[in-house]
Amino acid sequence: MSSSKLRTFVAGHEALTAHEFAELALGTPVELWLGVDGESEEERAAREDAARDILADNPNLPDCLVRMAAQLIEENPDLFDVVTLVRPARRRMARKGVAA
Repeated sequence: MSSSKLRTFVAGHEALTAHEFAELALGTPVELWLGVDGESEEERAAREDAARDILADNPNLPDCLVRMAAQLIEENPDLFDVVTLVRPARRRMARKGVAA
């Protein structure tokens, strides 16, 4: 029996990675929404202006983004590798002194 690979297509283009899937689904580079390490204040302001213009021209985009993000998380849960941290039990401090 041959093994089959699940292939993901968005708008007729094959997405080989989660990053490619997000970019194809958004129709914009992911960095437009998330930024890049080391960007200057000027670059950040320009990126945010462009993102605002795109959102103004596409009022349904936030809903599409949420659906796309939910699908991406469902199909790739290991992307986040979330680990629940256990909170240590609180210790009660002993009171010093005598009650009057």
